[in-house]
Order: sequence, then C-alpha cells, then structure tokens
Amino acid sequence: MLTKRIIPCLDIKNGRTVKGVNFMNLIDAGDPVALAKQYALEGADELVFLDISATQEQRQTTLDMVLQVAQQVNIPFTVGGGISSVADVDALLKHGADKVSINSSAVKNPDLITQLSQKFGSQCIVVAIDAKQIGKEWRVHLAGGTIPTDLNLFDWAKEVEQRGAGEILFTSMDHDGTKDGFANKALAQLSSLINIPIIASGGAGTTLHFVDAFIEGKADAALAASVFHFGELPIKVLKEELKHNNIEIRL
Repeated sequence: MLTKRIIPCLDIKNGRTVKGVNFMNLIDAGDPVALAKQYALEGADELVFLDISATQEQRQTTLDMVLQVAQQVNIPFTVGGGISSVADVDALLKHGADKVSINSSAVKNPDLITQLSQKFGSQCIVVAIDAKQIGKEWRVHLAGGTIPTDLNLFDWAKEVEQRGAGEILFTSMDHDGTKDGFANKALAQLSSLINIPIIASGGAGTTLHFVDAFIEGKADAALAASVFHFGELPIKVLKEELKHNNIEIRL
C-alpha cells in the first residue's frame, strides 16, 4: 500500500504566505522560503506553493522564490499560479520545481493538460480544482475562486485524467479555512471515478479530519495551511497520531 502524504500549502500573495477563510479575509502567515525549510525539516512529504493572485493579476509565478525554495528543501514541491503555457512550466521546472499545478488555464484551454503531460510527463502535472457546492451540484470556480463556471467537479475531474494529468488537487471552497473537516463525500466520489492520486484540500483542523480524509474520503494525500502555519498541529505530532490510527504514513 502506498503511504499517505502530508502536504503543507503555502498561498503566496505579494511575496508573503497568506491564509484566509473560504478564500477571503487573508492574513499574513510568514516568509514562504523560511516556512518551506521549516516544514521540510519537520517531516512534510511534499510542499505546494500557490501564487493565488497571479492569474487575476495576469502575471507569472515568481521564479526567484521558486529557486530559493529549491535551494533550501530536499522534498518535492509543486508550484501553481499564473501558469498558461509550455514555456511557463519549462521555466519553473528549470528553476527547481518538481511539479506544476494548473487551474484556470486548464479550464480555459483543456488541450494545455495534454500538451504539458506529453512534453514533461504526467507525473509532474497537477490539475487543481477549486469547487463549491451550489444546490446539489459541485461547481468548478476559477481565478482563486472568484469566477464561477458551469463545469461539474466530477465531469471535469474525469476529463482531466483522460487528458493526462498525473494528480488532482481538489479544494472544497465551502470547507476552506473552516477547520471543520474535509469534503469527504465528494472526495470518495472522486476516488470512485478516477484512478490518479487525489490531494484533499480545505477544512483541516484536527488529526481526526486527516484520518477521515484518508479513510472515508479515500484521499491519497491531505493538504493544509493554517494548522501548520500557526503551529496548531505540528507535522511530527500529526504523523505519529496518524500512525496510531493505522494510517500508512512516512514518519
């Protein structure tokens, strides 16, 4: 059985790590490079950096920050935000990123997923999906959750897999920052529909939430931000408690 992964997420805005609730009311959470180094030392399995305003501001992710992170950490890290071309991905990988995450650009141009997976390999192409429950349907949102679409979460996830993505990062906008637990029913449904790994995001607050995401939600990895940034749930403690709950985890 593959071990489950714990992934701190660093949302970047103006060169700083920020965190909010339901994608709003952002507060400063520290220097991204320093946090990355700290998490690597504490036992994080991977890191995700999302430049949350890059798409809205129509600019690329900061390459200098990516290079600094690559020089400080020895674990895989994914970078997303403002990526819209083969050239963007090429630059990020050359600056040290292990994977890239695309979101809005994938919806606007689904062929981009195919192009990137064919050129760089599906193992380094993550498609991030931000979705919100509207009525009984999960609807995909773009540009940091600011633009609703008519896309259904599950239909889009299936297409993403067919086009060659190696992994999906699913964030429930309804659960983001609430610390009330992950969207486990939606995660389990996703898991039953696709065969590529799923990273659960949105709602982490306690060790039990991670346990539920792995057992009920059948997630392959769980991503969190504020519980790590503000020292509420140290990674080493979390991993030890997960091990006690019979979750296969790398200590």
